[in-house]
Amino acid sequence: MARALKTGDSARGRLQKALKKVLFLALKLTVSTGLLWIVLRKAGLQRVLHTIKSMDPWFFLAAAGLYILGTFVSVFRWRLFLTARLTLRKFFSLYMLGSFFNTFLPGMIGGDAVKGYYLYKETGGMAEAMASIFMDRYLGFSALMLIAFLAYPAGLPYLKGKGLAWLVPVIFAAFLVMSLIFFKLRLGRRIKLLADFYGYFGIYEKRALLKGMLISMVVQGISIFSIYVLALGFGLTVGLPLFFVFVPLITAFSSVPLSISGLGIREASFVLFFGAVGVSPQTATALSFATFLSSAAGSLPGLYEYLKIKKG
Repeated sequence: MARALKTGDSARGRLQKALKKVLFLALKLTVSTGLLWIVLRKAGLQRVLHTIKSMDPWFFLAAAGLYILGTFVSVFRWRLFLTARLTLRKFFSLYMLGSFFNTFLPGMIGGDAVKGYYLYKETGGMAEAMASIFMDRYLGFSALMLIAFLAYPAGLPYLKGKGLAWLVPVIFAAFLVMSLIFFKLRLGRRIKLLADFYGYFGIYEKRALLKGMLISMVVQGISIFSIYVLALGFGLTVGLPLFFVFVPLITAFSSVPLSISGLGIREASFVLFFGAVGVSPQTATALSFATFLSSAAGSLPGLYEYLKIKKG
């Protein structure tokens, strides 16, 4: 009897978890669809498509190439936080694999989970694998926030005119507070896997962290420049310094897990921030779509890597 009750409770628990996932996915779909509808209603779908078609394809290919270059440079950051001595080719293969799933799977964590799983299969250390991926991500986002903070004076006149002058300082401060809470309080440290996860943070050398931060600045610089290249392909004359303010803000908003891979939030953010410097809604939306498409094109080698792993 007790076993039957326990089995029933377990089944209800699984059903509740599945229901929560479905409801959360429905919420994401609603947010993405709603924001896209608002943006496209304002920009005009036909005008957006016409703008995309007018783009010089060489600029698109250059942006996709810069995405691959940024991914390759990221590998050197990731290797700093792993004791496993895999070849550079293998690290790059796993990174491209993660990039592909991050682009084509709903949610920002999909590619990290896949990358972590295959790294675990190579090394046998799940905690180290996930800690290295987290640190790789964390330093990348830290560099993005730092870039936005340093470039903030260039964008202040435009943000101030739209009542958005507080955004960069507030987001930067919130990121610092959350970092202190996470690393100082170590939430979940009593759980074995998380305790091992936190344990790796203590052994990371300051030199490795500094080197990782410097590499992150380069990676984020390449990423931002790739969007600037796309803007040039549309004939925009927005100064490069403004991209170092707007792109980190757009990325921060798009990273909030309330939409499908940032869809909708990203487009609305492009329209909001680039509209502050006179870019039309259709061109800003086209730039957002081109940014996603160039990243998708650049991550396609990850599909080849995945098929090769599955075949092997």
